[in-house]
Amino acid sequence: MAQQEVQQELYVDQYTLGLVGPDQEWAGTVADGGTIRTYTPPGCWGPMVTPEFRGGHEVTRPIRVEGASVGDAVALRIRDVEVTSMATSTGSMAEREDAFGDDPFVDHRCPECGTEWPETIVEGTGEESIKCAECGANASSFGFEYGYTVAFDDDNTVGITLDEDAAHELAENAEEVMDIPENSRQHPILLYEPGEMPGTLGRLRPFIGNVGTTPPVTMPDSHNAGDFGQFLIGAEHDYGVETEADLEDRTDGHMDIPQVRPGATLICPVKVDGAGVYVGDLHANQGDGELSLHTTDVSGTVTMDVEVIEGLDIDGPLLLPPEEDLPFISKPYSDEEREAGCELGAQHGVDVEDDMGPIQVIGSGATVNDATQNAFDRATDLLEMSEGEVRSRCTFTGGVQIGRLPGVVQLDLLAPMGVLEERGIGHLVREQYEL
Repeated sequence: MAQQEVQQELYVDQYTLGLVGPDQEWAGTVADGGTIRTYTPPGCWGPMVTPEFRGGHEVTRPIRVEGASVGDAVALRIRDVEVTSMATSTGSMAEREDAFGDDPFVDHRCPECGTEWPETIVEGTGEESIKCAECGANASSFGFEYGYTVAFDDDNTVGITLDEDAAHELAENAEEVMDIPENSRQHPILLYEPGEMPGTLGRLRPFIGNVGTTPPVTMPDSHNAGDFGQFLIGAEHDYGVETEADLEDRTDGHMDIPQVRPGATLICPVKVDGAGVYVGDLHANQGDGELSLHTTDVSGTVTMDVEVIEGLDIDGPLLLPPEEDLPFISKPYSDEEREAGCELGAQHGVDVEDDMGPIQVIGSGATVNDATQNAFDRATDLLEMSEGEVRSRCTFTGGVQIGRLPGVVQLDLLAPMGVLEERGIGHLVREQYEL
């Protein structure tokens, strides 16, 4: 990836074909302290049903950050996420076993003629509409086990699920309704026109499902996490790995954590020079855990500011969510709580450690327990504490939240600000929570 002219504000609307890694072409170079603006197509379902893709998402080409070197980190202050789709379809998935090899998200093949990653055309609507350009067979790896279509109000505050007739009407104009960007190569999932669960009202709050930095090895964008990455172990396709240890190169960009939204700051590891920030997989909403493995994928725009944190040397992301998204036990202390604490400390002869700041350490793994252990390991390295102290602080001042099943978590705790300042991120925490 060649270096390019540094821009204070960089706009990106070019995408990869489902891959992240050092061999992807740079989208451009943004200044340290500059702003990234992206326009992205839906993740998950669109790429999943488009056999040309090598991964389950369609993310931006990587963005080089001026001055970012291996061992640094980049802070992404998320200023805005705007949904531009008017509707989407989603649900729980069913796999078409003849249409892939080891992994239905990655090694697609036509079930009739055997063409790998076949080009496809659309004929009509419904789950049979995506046809192999070579032989005309239905070439998609996925259908719906249980599917529904959601239309959004003009302000993107609520969505309503539609019946079959209304879903079919949207399917006939799927690309325009979903606002598929000009440079996107996916088929819109509205084509499948699922109509189950009609008339259900849901609240919307958009966020970014896949955002982070480039890993030092090429992998499917949807598998850049410790849980989805398990599909790569022993796989015989081009992106397979041999052991669990091979997944340590991941950067955990695919988090599906609803708190990665406007007002949050995400701190990401730098594992290739230039960082290679990428963005994709916007969601209109999602409950914790993403229990059907998929949610409301949408097109949209993202605006975020970038800052290089020299020498932080973290293995995975840290999240500073909006204060309103923090659990009660992990919120910053109020003046009244500090005063009460100081009185209690004086009563018992104990100095009060009240200069504390909230952080969330992201962990991922094959299971929730594995992901939590991964977060403990990352937190002990970050804070230079024993695992026992980290566990204790998380129990007394934090906890663990599930971003996605089977294995992405947020480990919450209030951390001593002195430690965070030594690591070079104290100013981010103070800014985020007005400490």
